[in-house]
Amino acid sequence: MIVKTDHTWHEKVMDYLSEEPALNLFILADIENFGYETDFQEIWADVDRAGDIQGILLRYLGNYLPYGKDTINAAEFSKIINNDTSYEMLSGKKEIVEQFYPYVQFTRTKETFFAELKDNSLLKEEIKREGIQQAELHDVDDLMALKKQIVEFSIGETARQSLEQALKTKTGRTYFIKEGETIVSCASTTAENSLSAMIVGVCSHPDKRGQGLASLCMDALCQDVLAEGKTLCLFYDNPKAGSIYKRLGFKDIGFWSMNYPLRNSVQNDESSFVK
Repeated sequence: MIVKTDHTWHEKVMDYLSEEPALNLFILADIENFGYETDFQEIWADVDRAGDIQGILLRYLGNYLPYGKDTINAAEFSKIINNDTSYEMLSGKKEIVEQFYPYVQFTRTKETFFAELKDNSLLKEEIKREGIQQAELHDVDDLMALKKQIVEFSIGETARQSLEQALKTKTGRTYFIKEGETIVSCASTTAENSLSAMIVGVCSHPDKRGQGLASLCMDALCQDVLAEGKTLCLFYDNPKAGSIYKRLGFKDIGFWSMNYPLRNSVQNDESSFVK
């Protein structure tokens, strides 16, 4: 049975999602930040006769995120998606999203590796933190100036707003290195919640690559987030990026699938690592 949840379901929902905090990073962050009773976010649960949750579907604006352990009631959840004229994207663990294919029409799909870091065993025990700074709102202009020079990134109209929002709400942080007055390298988190955080926007200025600056930012960022008891995760589709992440201790845990109807195009994000 599909049930639209409210705050009275919170403990059950969080218990169900917290078994895989990396895979559920976006759902966990959205619930912690916005709750159950807004006009832009809704959460449904597939509940068995004993009252136990068997699957979750979250809507944030026009974006849908499903989650289940192995199988999900895609047929019933799909009725919700198909009745939404503002539907823009369905994304999640590949094995779960694929169960929606018989019921929801997609014309574009993008898949990336999904990797997770649970401990700091492969990170440097001592990090040279001299020169590594944590961004504040007044650094946004300089950070955006760097990102716009990274050809691997596709910087959308809302990128600046998203960065500012993450810093204001503490749902993301950015570490960076400056040379003179110019930011030459950075690494960020987004969708931070009580259990997990996602690494994004790791890059160095085109003239400063190969110096290990992004690795320094990344190492410091990972150490600090892990020290708070959170799991780290990231997307990547570049094998070279994957090898760098794995040297830090990230392990592949599957594929993340993003599926779009015809009217929406697939854009690159900032998840690729640029050394």
